[in-house]
Amino acid sequence: MAKLTNKHFKEKIMSDCLTLKKSNCKNCYKCIRHCPVKAIRFSGNQAHIIGNECILCGQCFVVCPQNAKQIVDETEKVKVLLNGTDPVFVSLAPSFIANYDGVGIESMRKALKQLGFYDVEETAVGATIVKNEYDRMLEHEDRDVVISSCCHTINLLIQKHYPEALDYLADVVSPMQAHCKDIKRRFPNAKTVFIGPCVAKKDEAEYYEGVVDAVLTFEELTEWLDRENIVLEKNVDTEEYSKARFFPTTGGILKTMAKDRKDYDYLAIDGVENCISAIKDILSGKVHKCFIEMSACIGSCVGGPVMEKFHRSSIVKDYIAVSKYAGDKDFVVSQPAARDMKKNFSVIEQRLQKPSEEEIKNILCQMGKTKPSQELNCGSCGYNTCREKAIAIYQGKAEISMCLPYLKEKAESFSDTIVNNSPNGLIVLNEKLEVQQINNAARKLMNIRSASDVLGDQVVRILDPEIFNRVLRTGRDVRSEQVYLADYSRFIEESVVYDRDSHLLVAIMRDITEEKAEREKKEKISSQTIEVADKVVDKQMRIVQEIASLLGETAAETKIALTKLKESIADD
Repeated sequence: MAKLTNKHFKEKIMSDCLTLKKSNCKNCYKCIRHCPVKAIRFSGNQAHIIGNECILCGQCFVVCPQNAKQIVDETEKVKVLLNGTDPVFVSLAPSFIANYDGVGIESMRKALKQLGFYDVEETAVGATIVKNEYDRMLEHEDRDVVISSCCHTINLLIQKHYPEALDYLADVVSPMQAHCKDIKRRFPNAKTVFIGPCVAKKDEAEYYEGVVDAVLTFEELTEWLDRENIVLEKNVDTEEYSKARFFPTTGGILKTMAKDRKDYDYLAIDGVENCISAIKDILSGKVHKCFIEMSACIGSCVGGPVMEKFHRSSIVKDYIAVSKYAGDKDFVVSQPAARDMKKNFSVIEQRLQKPSEEEIKNILCQMGKTKPSQELNCGSCGYNTCREKAIAIYQGKAEISMCLPYLKEKAESFSDTIVNNSPNGLIVLNEKLEVQQINNAARKLMNIRSASDVLGDQVVRILDPEIFNRVLRTGRDVRSEQVYLADYSRFIEESVVYDRDSHLLVAIMRDITEEKAEREKKEKISSQTIEVADKVVDKQMRIVQEIASLLGETAAETKIALTKLKESIADD
């Protein structure tokens, strides 16, 4: 077993087994809300997984509504192994019986051999080796609290977020590693491929080089079988010596252990949040003389992220499938020496700076939270509290714009500023013609003292509803229609727009009273000018006719000229 040094961890913080399809990320924050360690950074409206914080629980992959998270497919890597000269063995996770209904190990072996694998064995063989080591450790080593190390996600949780608990973590290889080492002991030139429901196993295989050569998820295997038109035969075989098949269920490790220590408690805890609570209790000195089986997934491995994402079965149903398939005796194994079962864990440093109280307050102020009562702690951003969010902003993991109440308030404030400072009157009605919003200009136009005086009331109280009923009835908007408001002695130019999506009517009213008065004044002056011109023309015509009769000119020519003059005056 290669020792994992601090230097090694600095170089390989986390493999790229879980990645983001940037084009699909829609800035919904669902992944951060479900991430138990908040190992996701948002920038440029995109989610980014933080390698030295991520524990590869796969929750972001499970919950993402846009399928923006993807597990790196190692199928081609496995095909390269199969094309080589060395025999390739499959270590098949015991949860397969829950993922592939009614399919036993012999059916799986037959199908996988058709893909080119040399042989298929159950990872439960390695689980038996691991539980034997746990029994030996508890019997011969003076340990207070021991946390199982089968779950790589739990191991990463402690290494990255609770390094002070490393002394409690069993320094024992996982069943996957134990089994693959056993295969390579029996077949020195063999290559090994683990197949199971876990994202983290891809990372574990990469960290501990030379033990597991590749990892496939059940989903990858299913797609491969489908492409090759290989159908799994429905056949559940039985095996008495297969007790370790219980391992992928909550409490499954404990079911196989001797539990001979009478001064010891044996507990099973699943779910990252529950495991974190237990770790905190251990560190606070509340727990002693206890072996704790910890699984990151609810239901343990049968609730793994790939099974949860694609299998969608009930944990109860899956547990029953595993329980019925497990025997009541241990696999017959060749137990390695204790030194060959050792697994070294190192702290994975995060180097996150902690902001001062003053810096937190400044960030909260930027979010519009100047006093504790404004800290809603709504969790819409993904963080449990506004303070946690402020700390994440300081550490460059989050943005202020992720605060939805802040954005809503900002948008409303911006909208209100525009609406209330508009020179035009604005009234918003629902489909029942009830006033939903009215701006200052509209209130001034209709002599309304306060918006609260009319909000929620029927529009008929302040305006003739005819134009609104017409828009609702016809479905056609009204543009720049002149209306006289007799109650207010006002002329307005009114436009009414119907927003069908929001089921609202928006009325825009421009006061044209002064414009209309000015226009009428001009029209009156023009009319008076025309009247005077007519009188002048008539008088001049008489004079012209007299002169024309004397001069021998026709009155018609003069009349034409004067008529043109009159028309010119009228046009002005």
